[in-house]
Amino acid sequence: MHLDSPMRTWTAGQDWLTVHQLPAYAPDLNPVEGISSLLRRGWLSNVAFTSPDHLVQTVRRSLRTIQYRSDLIDGCLASTGLSLTPTTPQVQCQ
Repeated sequence: MHLDSPMRTWTAGQDWLTVHQLPAYAPDLNPVEGISSLLRRGWLSNVAFTSPDHLVQTVRRSLRTIQYRSDLIDGCLASTGLSLTPTTPQVQCQ
């Protein structure tokens, strides 16, 4: 959510709440961008799809392959610098 004046006032009064303003567009913080890159550079590159169904089948098969390759998923998460283990309980507002 946007931090307009009333929201800033409210969050300032909450001692339990830590707010981190995130950039509007931050692909480097989004692990999905890594998955998308894997698809574009691998399974979807240099393919002439014959129909929308052909595209859908290829994407599903590719995502299924990635799903069972935890090393690929871990790599996409590691490239963001984010962790699945929280360091302290925090609530983040955008």
